[in-house]
Amino acid sequence: MNISSCIDEFIRYTRDAKGRSGNTAVNYAVDLAQLADYMESAGDSSVKALNRDCLRGFLRELSGYGFSGRSVMRKLSALRGFTRFLAETGVIASDAGAGLRGPRADPSIPRAITCEDIVRMMELAEKRSKKGARDRLILELMYGGGLRVSELVSLKWSDVDLEERELRVIGKGSKERLTYFGKPARELLIAWKNDAALKGHETEGDAPVFYPEKTGAPRLTERTVHRMVVAVSRALGMFGVSPHTMRHSFATHMLERGAPLRVIQELLGHESLATTQIYLKVTVEHMKKSYLETHPRSGYGGMEDE
Repeated sequence: MNISSCIDEFIRYTRDAKGRSGNTAVNYAVDLAQLADYMESAGDSSVKALNRDCLRGFLRELSGYGFSGRSVMRKLSALRGFTRFLAETGVIASDAGAGLRGPRADPSIPRAITCEDIVRMMELAEKRSKKGARDRLILELMYGGGLRVSELVSLKWSDVDLEERELRVIGKGSKERLTYFGKPARELLIAWKNDAALKGHETEGDAPVFYPEKTGAPRLTERTVHRMVVAVSRALGMFGVSPHTMRHSFATHMLERGAPLRVIQELLGHESLATTQIYLKVTVEHMKKSYLETHPRSGYGGMEDE
């Protein structure tokens, strides 16, 4: 039995039988999609390969990719629920996740990648598959507007103002905000809209901007976006990059270029300024890294003391 089909069953179970919230089900789906990717890359995506060694290897890989202890512990919670479900339903003989320990949680600093790396991802996304136009547009909007992946897949054409280059976004707690996109994203949106219309998709009103891959589905799934971002970044040798990395990078780069923290708070849709202030730590880390790598007197710049 394939691990991905088991994940789908588990997500339906948590949503329908356990009555968990939509956000919880989405988080589980994202976390377990990473497990499926790990098993596929290891060469065995059958549920029989899901044992204690496999889970430990997955957790080590997450830590190696730069995920914080807190993030790994959250993912471990999803793993435990998943393996318990598989054991209780008889899919696996024993619960491989029972008693499995993860790293100690630590204060996390969001990860940001460079502008150059984001451009590289956009360029590769456009070339790597038949869905290249869609994938580049997704990256443009997530980075250009600081969007959460849930906000991206929920976009309707009525939320898009092509003339003003504005997006009306419904964020956490159904809070509405405005964010923006640049000229490259506008050109991609116009081309995407025209192409969608030619293919018979609705491009007005409540019609989704990103139509689903499968007929009958309401819209593109968050899991599809996550898998695309991971695949593109890995192809470039970057690991631990997720859709949320685009949002972190958006905030960090704006702050580095002098945008007021209050403006970034509004664009991200943060309730509290304290949440936004964590990006100050990111910027300090970036400045230190840049100094050590480039300043001739840092000790790493390749110049000897005179």
